[in-house]
Amino acid sequence: MIDQPLLFAADVLATLVFATTGALVASRKQMDIFGFMWFAAATGVGGGTLRDLLLGVPVFWIEDPFPLTLCLGVAVFLHFTASSFQSRMKVILWLDAFGLGFAVTAGTLKALDHGTAGIIAVVMGVFSGTVGGIIRDTLGQEPSIILKREVYVTAAALGAFTTVMVLGAGETRFLAAAAGFAVVFALRGAAVLRNLALPVYNPRAGRDYR
Repeated sequence: MIDQPLLFAADVLATLVFATTGALVASRKQMDIFGFMWFAAATGVGGGTLRDLLLGVPVFWIEDPFPLTLCLGVAVFLHFTASSFQSRMKVILWLDAFGLGFAVTAGTLKALDHGTAGIIAVVMGVFSGTVGGIIRDTLGQEPSIILKREVYVTAAALGAFTTVMVLGAGETRFLAAAAGFAVVFALRGAAVLRNLALPVYNPRAGRDYR
């Protein structure tokens, strides 16, 4: 059975945090208030929109406009207050870590609630958590966060996997969501603080057949 309050809360928290990061990028680009709204809305609801479209269910912010209204409210607020953040890039990174955790757990649980296999739920969790940031970075012409060496998609995938495993072990949905969030935030936080990264591909010199 779908736990609407838990899913709605996770979606709203993810939307709030991601909308904030989108608006802060707009402030870095010195955009007008409508630019703030566009960045906040696209970042805030982007991941959840893709998730719902792929699952074939009503898009959450169309079904209930509160998340979109929240994005616009955040945009207006930050248009007048963003200058008070002394280090906006650092704020964006930490807020993004929170948003990633909320979005991953919401996406994973919603996919499971609609009868998907565990591996599909993990993929939906990753999509939910990462697409908003990709949209934000693309619109802002910033280096995409998923192309950096720091752990990001890996944190999302492991958090989603943890949520599936804890729920599969018979624990409560709240505990599964909390465990998934904790894994995402811990790994992403370590990446921000310690530049935590996985080994990268090193191409080997091949033969020259010319």
